This record gives sequence, C-alpha cells and structure tokens, in this order.
Amino acid sequence: MGTTWLSQQGWGRPGAALPTEYEKIVLVTRKTRLEVLVERFNTLGQAKFYIEHSGSDYSDYEAEHETYTAALRRVKSDLAGLAKLHLVERSFLPNYLFARQDLVVAVGQDGLVVNAAKYVGEQPVLGVNPDPARFDGVLLPCQPAQAAAAVRQVLKGSARTRRVTMAQATMSDGQTLLAFNDLFVGAQSHISARYVIDHGGVKEVHSSSGIIISTGAGSSGWLSSLYNMAQGMAPLVGAESSTGKPNPRFPWDAERLVFVVREPFLSRSSQAGLVSGEVTIQKPLRLESRMPEAGVIFSDGVEADYLSFNAGSIATLHIAGHKANLVVPY
Repeated sequence: MGTTWLSQQGWGRPGAALPTEYEKIVLVTRKTRLEVLVERFNTLGQAKFYIEHSGSDYSDYEAEHETYTAALRRVKSDLAGLAKLHLVERSFLPNYLFARQDLVVAVGQDGLVVNAAKYVGEQPVLGVNPDPARFDGVLLPCQPAQAAAAVRQVLKGSARTRRVTMAQATMSDGQTLLAFNDLFVGAQSHISARYVIDHGGVKEVHSSSGIIISTGAGSSGWLSSLYNMAQGMAPLVGAESSTGKPNPRFPWDAERLVFVVREPFLSRSSQAGLVSGEVTIQKPLRLESRMPEAGVIFSDGVEADYLSFNAGSIATLHIAGHKANLVVPY
C-alpha cells in the first residue's frame, strides 16, 4: 500500500497524523443488490425469478453478494480483536450518533465512504474495497485483507488522512445539509427552477435547470460533465475550442467551491449573466426560492434525502465548518 498506488488513485499528499484515542470501530455496511430484492420479494426464490425474467443474469447478483459477504466476514473477524466493534447499515447513518472516539471503517463502494463522511464529523474514515474486480475504488485504498493493518496504524497514531473540503447548504430556518462531492439546487422534476441568485454583490432572477455547487472531490464528476458540454458547444456558437480541454479539477482540500448554473434561460423576467463562479469563505452563494412547490436541495446525487426549497426559503451555500478525514494507510 505504497505512496505510488495512492497517488495513482488520486489521493495525493496525505494530511496530518491522527490521534490515538479510539474507543470503538464503527463498521459501516451496505445491502447487496440481491439482499434488496429479497426484501422486496420476500424470498430468494422469488427474487431469482424476478431477476431472470427481467432478462438479467442471476449469477452476477449471486456472485456480487457472495463476494461482499465474504469480504465483510473477513474484515469483521480481523477487526474484532482490535477494539469494540459496532455495525451500522448504510440506511441508519442519518440517525446514528457517532462519538469523537469512533474510528469508521466503510466496506462497500465509493458512495458508502461519501455517505459516511457526511455524518461522522471529523472522525477518520477508512474505505475498504470488497470487490476490486468490480469496483474502481477511488475512495477505497484498502482491500479486506489489508484493513486490520490499516486500522492498527490508526490506533497507533502512525496513519495519516487526506482532508476533504465539504460543501454545506444552510437554510434560513436553520436546517443544514452537507455534501462531499456536490450540492444540487433546483426543482424535483424537469420544470424550470426559479430563484434569485446573489453572489459577490451581484443579484439576478433566474429560470434554469438548477445549480451545481461542487467541491474539489466532486470536481471530476458532475462538474466535469458541465465543462465537457460547454467545450463541445463552443463551435456551435462561433467560439474557439481550446486545443487542450479545460480541466475543472481542483484540490480536494482547497478552500473553495465552484458553482455552475445549468441551462439558464434569458427572458424579459430572467437573466443569464451570473452563471458560474467560486464560493469561498468570504464569498458564499445565496439563493432565494421563487418556486411555489417542488423546490429541493440534495447532495451527492441522493435525491431521497433533501431539503425543501420553496417560495420564501433562503439558502446559503458555503464551505462546511469541518473537513472529512479519509485514512491514507502506508
């Protein structure tokens, strides 16, 4: 687990060393696709019938399930003797009370690390890739057999972390929502989102497909697709494309966010001058909803967990007060 491998995965330079006072390990898990279908159809046989009759390969579901459960058994067994062990399934993360002395180990896809990081505060999070043949694991530096060694490093204080700047939406009524990758502000459906945007002393009334506010960690995802769209459309509007495509990526720990307005519509009642910019500590982004209903703010692509953003709501989009800490084992 050397520095070269970590740098290839985009982890870059690690941050400061971690403290050593940990009382328990919180093992965050997720349900496999097969488990979700068994819950839906009550039995394994009925789930198999559904999969096969929908034209899918049941063996793929079964292999994924078996690989994941085997990886989870290995990690649980190896960590059991190191500290008290608590298991938390992904769906319970919003209601689980993490303590300052918790070390979090997430066994699953990259999204599980993202989900965990939003709820644990500044406690360290170690990502474990249960199925390297299936998942790229950009946020999963460990395989199951390496998890115990990485946890020992943390417990001894010899591990380091990569600090990740997160975004936060704060509503006028006090509600908040964190984002590891990005925030979306807009309408639930394909109707236009209507709002007043206020940034750097400039205000405009907008009708658009919503706004993306990206962190450095998310700059290679949704934000990059917006850059690609703009680059591809340049010839259509008579603009020259740069020989090298612009790179929207910026450091994960950068003290800034980037926002882009999607498909702003210019009309007698809406403007389209303020469509992108940087959010810093000194210069947050403020939005006032003008939507009677269906206005939402959600993070990291999880539409089910959202804040309502309807008429009268004011949202401030800003850098979160703390950073996520992803464990970087040696």
